[in-house]
Amino acid sequence: MPRSGAEARRRLQQAALELYQEQGFDQTTAAEIAGRAGLNERTFFRHFPDKREVLFDGEADLRAALMQAIAEAPEGLEPFDILLYTFRRSARNLENNRPFSEPRRQIIAMTPALRERDLAKHASLTDAVATALRQRGVGDGLAGLAARTGWAAYQHAVQAWIDDSAQSLDVHLSQAFDDLRSLSAAGLPTRTGPER
Repeated sequence: MPRSGAEARRRLQQAALELYQEQGFDQTTAAEIAGRAGLNERTFFRHFPDKREVLFDGEADLRAALMQAIAEAPEGLEPFDILLYTFRRSARNLENNRPFSEPRRQIIAMTPALRERDLAKHASLTDAVATALRQRGVGDGLAGLAARTGWAAYQHAVQAWIDDSAQSLDVHLSQAFDDLRSLSAAGLPTRTGPER
């Protein structure tokens, strides 16, 4: 038996990941996950409300970490620089958990119910980022736009890092934010015809 709640959670997460990869998310039960982890089903439900949440554990901690990093970002930074600073700090945890992060993303990508849950979690985190930017004095509309755009750049960088692990996530983050700045600096072509 595991000696701590944290050890039980880790074992349940590892067991779930293995089973989801072997037989698919939909075909796996909470009882099977608990059995693979050497625990009982009751223990599973003490740690996770359902089998989806095994893959989304830590959202509250991530939200708190993102909001704290935004609050602690150096003064005088523009919104995108605040976000780059923030995402660089949170990226360390993702890099440390790469053996879980990479297969987790693959399982989510293959499972419609998990993709829906993932989108809802991302929307919630984006709202938290926007709130933290507003608390730093960024205007309401700009905070929302920066949060949504910055979060998209962050997700783009994470996928690039998973696809190319030769570079650190920090390098991919810098590239994504540089590309975003290039896109916004390029401007839009002017229209010569009538508005539609």
